Amino acid sequence: MTFAPLRVLVVDDSAYNRRNIAEILSGSDEIEVVGKAGDGDDALRQAAQLRPDAITLDLEMPRMDGFTFLRILMARQPTPVIIVSSYSHKENVFKALELGAVDFVAKPDRQFTADAQIRREIIQKVLLVRYLRPRSPMPAAVAPARASQPALQRPVQEASRLGVSLRHLVAVGSSTGGPTALLEIFNRIPDRFPGAIFIAQHMPDKFTRTFAERLDRKGGLRVVEAQNGEQVLSRKAYVCPGRMCMEIAVTPGSGVGLSGDIRIRVGAPAPGDRYVPSADRLFRSVAQVGGSRAVGIILTGMGDDGVNGARAIRAAGGTVVAESEDSAVVYGMPGAAVRAGVVNESLPFTAVGDFIALLS
Repeated sequence: MTFAPLRVLVVDDSAYNRRNIAEILSGSDEIEVVGKAGDGDDALRQAAQLRPDAITLDLEMPRMDGFTFLRILMARQPTPVIIVSSYSHKENVFKALELGAVDFVAKPDRQFTADAQIRREIIQKVLLVRYLRPRSPMPAAVAPARASQPALQRPVQEASRLGVSLRHLVAVGSSTGGPTALLEIFNRIPDRFPGAIFIAQHMPDKFTRTFAERLDRKGGLRVVEAQNGEQVLSRKAYVCPGRMCMEIAVTPGSGVGLSGDIRIRVGAPAPGDRYVPSADRLFRSVAQVGGSRAVGIILTGMGDDGVNGARAIRAAGGTVVAESEDSAVVYGMPGAAVRAGVVNESLPFTAVGDFIALLS
């Protein structure tokens, strides 16, 4: 099948960055740069006039910044937006994703000095727009499912968590669109959830700790970036560090399954890992330890990461839930699991948190 080139608007207050990003995108036969804007006001005018298929967006701009631009764009003219942001502004990236941006590309500094990897990444993420679910205009204000409690007001009592029965092991695999879905999911999980949650989110390495901190502030569970050798505790969630893979295992001689001393293993990807972090590898380890108490959640994203691991969870007697097509930003990963016949149930991401919360 032949596609018309994707029409892209490049928005950045730096003329140097605009030129470099446009040059990178124009290097693909599947992309046409139809406009360049230096601030949010100009970007809104060009977006209305040109009706681009996608927009690359810098967040720090004069006059109208990227956040204001996103709010207005998503209310008037929902358009896929890829954030291009520096490593030094990680928190801003997640704020933009909550406002409706699809994904982001991390640049090492204020100027867009692109190596071969970043060039490939920005082209791939723009081309991903072809597979996105169409968006509807966002309402002016959306009330949260429940008020999130700031982390500083929620005392962390690791000693008490040690004494809480660990009854479920929940493994989550997600990619494009995953951060926004996970923020909503964690907003619905109570602090007394009797289990541990493990997250394999495809994300650059310098962003996973900030993402864990944002999830930690969102809901009742304690959320951390996982560390190698860390003990698994109930009422706690663990985000796999970027560019690494995460598994769990029972310490030999400590007990069997959930009654044993369960530890996290974080390490470099193996040659056979097609995705990093690998949801497949995480799911397989959760199946081995948790058995019928293992739960796999496959959220939005391209590819088929999680399918083989989901098969292992089902074989162990556990449960697998896939995000439904009507809510997934990209139905690649959950769709592949459904087609493989390894899913017990498909749910919109707004119901996934409720499903986890009802586990007992």
